[in-house]
Amino acid sequence: VVGGVSRVRVPGGDDAAVAAATTDDGPWSRIGKKSGPGSSIPDKNGGEVRLQRDADSHFYVDAMVNGSSVRMMVDSGASIIALTRRDAEAIGIDVDSLPEGGSANTAGGVVPIRPVELNSVGVDGLTVVSVQAAVIDADMPTSLLGQSFLSRLQGVEVSGDTMTLR
Repeated sequence: VVGGVSRVRVPGGDDAAVAAATTDDGPWSRIGKKSGPGSSIPDKNGGEVRLQRDADSHFYVDAMVNGSSVRMMVDSGASIIALTRRDAEAIGIDVDSLPEGGSANTAGGVVPIRPVELNSVGVDGLTVVSVQAAVIDADMPTSLLGQSFLSRLQGVEVSGDTMTLR
């Protein structure tokens, strides 16, 4: 997927997908951590969210990240949520205080990342807590909603110009 983060190098590990990384204190900085890994909060919209394909062929959401709205492109090819520096700072993350925690292969090449664990990420009532993410120190136009969120839903389906999250 264009602009997507596909794989991440974590210090002390091999070139493994971030989704397989542990959630101990390792390279993941915790932001507002309140619940254990794998936790989710039931949605209040009957269990599904429908998204319409945008004119540029992508799907976008206005996600609630740690209680703040962030416009994101849904990127099923991204291992994790990838936040732009601008979005991370807007939701209160002190990016410069986060250690560099590896690198990500993007469409634009290899870029440094700053891993962070988000307290919660929600899309129209579908909420997941303790979500791994990374701030990408690169020129990225929008943040990406990747597999660290999507894989914890019951399902993601695309039919025509509609994506359904459950």
